[in-house]
Parts: sequence; structure tokens; C-alpha cells
Amino acid sequence: MRGHMRYLGEPGCRCAHPGYDSYDSEPFRMTDALPRPFAVDHPDVLALDLAALDARPGAVLLAHSPFYPGGGGQLPDRGTLAWNGIVRVVTGLEPTADGIWHLFGDDLETSGTVTLRVDAAFRQRMCEQHTVAHLVNSAVYTLFDGALLTGVRMTDTDEFSVDFDLPKVAPEQLRAVEDAVNAAIADDRPVRAFDMDYDAAQATAGLFRAKSVAPPRQANGLIRIVDIDGLDRQACGGTHLVSTARARRIRILKVDNKGRQNRRLRIGLASE
Repeated sequence: MRGHMRYLGEPGCRCAHPGYDSYDSEPFRMTDALPRPFAVDHPDVLALDLAALDARPGAVLLAHSPFYPGGGGQLPDRGTLAWNGIVRVVTGLEPTADGIWHLFGDDLETSGTVTLRVDAAFRQRMCEQHTVAHLVNSAVYTLFDGALLTGVRMTDTDEFSVDFDLPKVAPEQLRAVEDAVNAAIADDRPVRAFDMDYDAAQATAGLFRAKSVAPPRQANGLIRIVDIDGLDRQACGGTHLVSTARARRIRILKVDNKGRQNRRLRIGLASE
């Protein structure tokens, strides 16, 4: 039985569309064999009612999901699933070619309609960190002669890190990165996404920024590009804010040396 779905219209952060790059050990890596997650094309939908495709104790397979499954340094969404008055926390997501298994960590088995709800505050945090990571990436790429990204580690706090293939970094250069990011935030630049022919994207300088990982070609031969208006374009993964002004100002808290060339920029988001 195919799962039917009903939009619940729960409000939440609006985000540009997720994508595909992965720099660290991730719970999910999108490939050509897997369909694009529902959250990519419906980033505003944070709640859904669905009929199960399959179930086993502690897990249910659904055709779609408002949960972003993680990737590109971004953590998977958090939230709950419910059926027949029973509510459980989603503890894991396992995408397959047929849908997504939602794990909930006990011996119960779902029946009837399943209601999924994404934690809006956590999704907002991921949107903000991913948008800021793009701004940091853009500043470093510009100020350090095309330095490439080597890692992103988002967190559930107001601090996260972005790694680059960089030589030594002088304090004044760090200030220039910080100033550039905060200026872009103040500029209130729209953040949008579009699909582009994969080969054309590969032939366009600056769209692929990771040193050792390239986003996979979609089955339709396209790749998703995230565009920060007038500032930056690159092939990308997870969720983003709709405007840079939705992000808080940043500080570069510290730079760690992670090898001869690898530098980890620890980013702090300002308190409200």
C-alpha cells in the first residue's frame, strides 16, 4: 500500500533546499540510487500524516518524511512520530529506495496513520548554521585564493566549526573573514536554490568547493545549486535560511591546526 499524506501546515523556519555533499562521517549519504528527500522540495512542511508502507517493532517505513536525514556536516532533524495516541521520539532515519525507515527505539509497532512532527527550533538552528557556513566558505574562498572546504561540523549549540585547506592564518585575516560574514548578514541577501545540469556545474569555476568530496549526479542529470544573491553560488546539501539577515552575527572564536594545511575555524553565533 502506498502511503497517502496530508499537510498539517505547521509553521516553522523557511529554508532553501537541501543537497548532497558530505565531509565527515554522516548518518546518511545521498546517492543516485536514492530518491531526493521530501524535505528538499518541501522545506516549509514540518508535519505530515502518512500511512505506513511497512512496520516492524521500533520502526516504520514511510514513503515521504518532513525530516531531513542529515548530510554535508548537518545533523539529522529531530522530532516525534505518533499513532493512536502514542507519541515517540524519532531516534534514527534510514533512507531506502522505497522510502525512509523512522526508528523510535522500543518494541511497539505502529498501526494506522502515523503523524510526523519535526522540531522547528532545531531545524531553525541547522538552517542558520548551514547558511553561515556558506558565508564563511565564501569569505575564505575569496580572501584565500580559492581555498577549499575540508569539513563542516554543525552542532546543537551556538558554536560549530568549518575546516579549510589553508596555510597559516594571521589574526588580521581572521578579522577580514569575520567582517565579511557579518556584512553579508547585515545586507539581507536572499538565499535561493535551483537545479543545474551536472556537467555544466562541473565546468563552472567555484560551484564545487569541497577538496575531496563532490556531490553526486542526480538521476535526472542535475545538481542542486544554492545561491546567496549577488555573493555566492555553490553545489550544496542541507537546509538554509531564506535570507542572510535571519542569521545572527558571528565571531571566529578560535583556529585549530588539524594537520599541515588543515585549519578548523570555530564559529560562535551571537546571543539574542
